[in-house]
Amino acid sequence: MATSPGPAPHPGDQLASATGTTRVIVIRAPADAARPIECGGIPMVPAGQAPAAPPATTTPGTLIGKRYVDADDTLELLCTASGAGSLTYGGQPLTVKAPKALPASD
Repeated sequence: MATSPGPAPHPGDQLASATGTTRVIVIRAPADAARPIECGGIPMVPAGQAPAAPPATTTPGTLIGKRYVDADDTLELLCTASGAGSLTYGGQPLTVKAPKALPASD
């Protein structure tokens, strides 16, 4: 039985891994976001529906405080709790967004 993707993510949505400790907030999402956001290959669920998280692992796949983006830079997530498993969007891996350089204060 195939699972259908949940509702399209919207900015401000809080998502959690269904199998780990990873939690994210959607910062930016495309209007036609019909693809699932996954952690470790499992679709993420609304944070309020997440099962109790297992103990954190020593090698997180997601890093707290980092922003993750898709290749087209249309989806942006902020990691609020690190955990195991890599973030993907429609099966494509998300990458850590490079921080913006601060202006010189000369």
